[in-house]
Amino acid sequence: MIRYTLRCERGHQFESWFQSSSAYESQERRHLIDCPSCGSSKIERAIMAPQVVSKKGREPAQPAPAAPVEATGNEPTSLMMAQERELRSKLKELRDHIVKNADNVGDRFPNEARKMHYGDIEHRPIYGEASPEEARALIDEGVEVSPLPTLPEDRN
Repeated sequence: MIRYTLRCERGHQFESWFQSSSAYESQERRHLIDCPSCGSSKIERAIMAPQVVSKKGREPAQPAPAAPVEATGNEPTSLMMAQERELRSKLKELRDHIVKNADNVGDRFPNEARKMHYGDIEHRPIYGEASPEEARALIDEGVEVSPLPTLPEDRN
């Protein structure tokens, strides 16, 4: 992993971790990195002082202090990577589509899914509730089921 100090076109400075320098470059080319302060995707690496490990005691030398970051008053509470925001958005979109286009059968879900699987009732899109044991039993019977995506903000 590598940590970069980044700066957007408006001068906001922030840090982010990447698997490698090529991972950073790939994400930068695809405009997947956003400034947490203003949302700009025009990002560049800021000048950084490398962390040097001395031979005595293998203790890192003290890095130069980073340039202060101006507070804009609308700083987010967490620095969420662009990919995570995009994934959450897509999961929410999927969940909203299912809720809008399927029938909520509540706790009758396992029975309704079985009836459709065995041809006792007409197939239609449904969603509802099932315990982990009920879901496993459905899967063991060959009934195709998937959990409805939930996000951390849904649990509030």
